[in-house]
Amino acid sequence: MHRHISLAVGLVIAALTMAAGCSAASQPVNLTVLGASSLDVALDQVKAQYEPTHPGTTLTISTGASSALKTQIDQGVAADLFLSADAANAQDLVDGGNTDGSAEPFASNALTIVVPDGNPAGISSPADLARTGLRIIGAGDDVPITRYATQAVGKMAALPGYPAGFADAYQANIVSQEDNVGAVTSKIDLGEGDAAIVYVTDAKTAGLQTIDIPPEGNVVASYNGLVLKSSANTATAHTLFDWIKGSEGQMILGELGFKPPQ
Repeated sequence: MHRHISLAVGLVIAALTMAAGCSAASQPVNLTVLGASSLDVALDQVKAQYEPTHPGTTLTISTGASSALKTQIDQGVAADLFLSADAANAQDLVDGGNTDGSAEPFASNALTIVVPDGNPAGISSPADLARTGLRIIGAGDDVPITRYATQAVGKMAALPGYPAGFADAYQANIVSQEDNVGAVTSKIDLGEGDAAIVYVTDAKTAGLQTIDIPPEGNVVASYNGLVLKSSANTATAHTLFDWIKGSEGQMILGELGFKPPQ
């Protein structure tokens, strides 16, 4: 008799434990993703495809310059996943002990030159960026696209056919420094500048006319991501990051012009 009672009690406890587990598992989770401005369209598509296949998980997307987002994280902003357009900002967070695990590359990009519709300044090659009086739109010094563009200009300056002082002349032609690469492409689209160096993906998304940078003068932009230590849902955030690094996420990125991580 006592054995039957004990068994019944055990079954009830097991059932209650399972129910509690199911209830906890079914609790909705909202993940905040901070992503580079150049990932704006990609992350909208990630959200549209990820949420229906992961019931209970909602993504809140916020994009901006990777450097600005990194500063927000340092200041304690609540977020779960950080997707940077470079390795440096991500690694700074790792070094500061703000992450759950290491930073990992998930995509790469290349640079191109964009001009307004009709190319009113008549730019025919990257060497023209040194022409006196040209209006180049840039971004802030800490924004990844600025560092990549500076590297590319330095590499082009060493190539045959580029004028002496090319890098200095390019720098002298920058007439504005925008908050992020999206703002740079917007200014070019509005004709408020003659040219800008941006990511290939931003040029494609904006539908802007481009002038190719020679391969030997181009650079690889490495996109790195990480889960933040302050996240209340680190396991779920890792699941999302794995999905982005996996075939479905890579298909979204590839269709927008991103390349696999290098």
